[in-house]
Amino acid sequence: MSADDDDITEELLADAGKLTGLSLELLGLDPHPDDMTAEQRLQFDPEDLAEMADVAPIDRHKAVGQTRLLAGLLWNSSSILIDQLFRDLGTISTLDVLTPTDIAGTSVLSSLPPQFAASYDSKFAQKFIVVAADVTASLVRGWTAPGCLAAELAVRCLLDQAEITEDIYELDLPEDWRADVEEVLLEDADSDALYSDNLDVLEDDAASLDFEQWFKPFTPGDTVPPYAYS
Repeated sequence: MSADDDDITEELLADAGKLTGLSLELLGLDPHPDDMTAEQRLQFDPEDLAEMADVAPIDRHKAVGQTRLLAGLLWNSSSILIDQLFRDLGTISTLDVLTPTDIAGTSVLSSLPPQFAASYDSKFAQKFIVVAADVTASLVRGWTAPGCLAAELAVRCLLDQAEITEDIYELDLPEDWRADVEEVLLEDADSDALYSDNLDVLEDDAASLDFEQWFKPFTPGDTVPPYAYS
């Protein structure tokens, strides 16, 4: 690990506390009985509590550090995601004709389902930025499940960015962290079907996955920022 790697690790650990919308436990850290209230301990069987308490201190310290690093990474990646979306908007705004090849050369929009690339114009990018900003704000104000397909896709773009940073700096994160985080942030998500090579899946869900549905709330109780919903 280089000095630069050390620097970003310290930076991410310092940012971990800013991610107030998700607890370390939601990010995959196994709870420890010593950190629980009496009421919380009552939710577990004695055998489970004993197993949790049996974790060696050095292993517990490592797990806490890795999960805090993940929290800081998500905070950091949120800022990078929005920056790069604005950069993508600037790029496509200069084009008279938008092609899938143009989208393939962008930083974030290229991560979206490629079959709709010709529709990722400036208006779409503006709406997607608003939704992405709302998604990242949930990491601070308290997590709420994505209210529309575009929000689910924004979560995927956020995790893509986190993986890029992880790879560049070879960060020591929890094993299988992305799968664990997706289980929390994208529970029962529909958007994964948009990346499926199975035509039957796409045809079965064609109505709900149609591009025109991306910014519409899943249910009357779900919220989408007014600018994106308009």
